[in-house]
Amino acid sequence: MSEQFDFVSINKKANVHFNGASISHILVLKDGTKKTLGVILPSKEPLTFKTHLAERIEIISGQCKVQIGDDPNMQIYGSGESFQIPTNSQFKIHTREVVDYVCHFE
Repeated sequence: MSEQFDFVSINKKANVHFNGASISHILVLKDGTKKTLGVILPSKEPLTFKTHLAERIEIISGQCKVQIGDDPNMQIYGSGESFQIPTNSQFKIHTREVVDYVCHFE
């Protein structure tokens, strides 16, 4: 796993969700691939995100619990791990610490 992305364009305006509990920026790689790079801050309740495209969320640091789609179980993911979300689905994420992540649109 690479520690950085080279030759990228970055959208200056941040994507801010849930009153600042999730903040990210869109990266566009040289080949046109888009990713988001962001943080999720601790919250009392899980945050629910809806997906239009298939996504793979790579956890860079921190630990979180994730519920994908209709699965009633929450799985724990930490640094170096990732999880997949299908197209036109949703996921809930909950953390008690700052989580750095990269969202890969697949």
